[in-house]
Amino acid sequence: WLKPFNSVPGAPIHSVCASSALVAPHKMAVIVPRSFRLLDELEKGQKGDAMSGVSWGLAVQDDITLSTWNGTIFGPPGTTFENRIYSLAVTCGPNYPDQVPEVKFNTQINMNCVDAKGQVKPTWGIIGNWQRQYTVENILEQLRREMTSSANRKLPQPAEGVTYS
Repeated sequence: WLKPFNSVPGAPIHSVCASSALVAPHKMAVIVPRSFRLLDELEKGQKGDAMSGVSWGLAVQDDITLSTWNGTIFGPPGTTFENRIYSLAVTCGPNYPDQVPEVKFNTQINMNCVDAKGQVKPTWGIIGNWQRQYTVENILEQLRREMTSSANRKLPQPAEGVTYS
C-alpha cells in the first residue's frame, strides 16, 4: 500500500536516505530567564560564607527588578589592600546576563582597572570579555584577584574609608 518515496529516479532508496543522515543533529540550549538567574545568584550570595573574600546581595531588599546590588571585597593579605573592606555597586540592566553589569567602587581605591570616579573600566578582564555564564560573584572574585597582581599589589591607597562622591 505505501510506496517508498524516491526523489532520484532509478537510485536505490538507501542512497537517498543516507544523504539526509549527514545533517548534524540540532543542539538545544536552555536559556534561563534573567529573573531566575538573578534569584539564583541572590540565593548563593545570601548563603555565602565569604571565605573567598567577597560577598554580594541586593542593595534594596524589595527590589523586584533585581537590578541594584551591593558587593563587598575584603582586601587580600600581603597587599596594600589588606585589612580593608571595599564596597561596590553593581547594576544589572534589563539585558543581564547577556549584557555586562555596570560595576563601580563606592570605596575609593587605586587600581589600574578602576577609573578616577571608581568605575571599573569596560575593557578590563571579565568585564571586557563578558560571557553569559559569568556572575556577580565572578566579577568580585576577579577584582579581588586583580588586587594581588604585580601591577596593583603595592600601589599606594587612598585614606581608609574614603568614598567616591
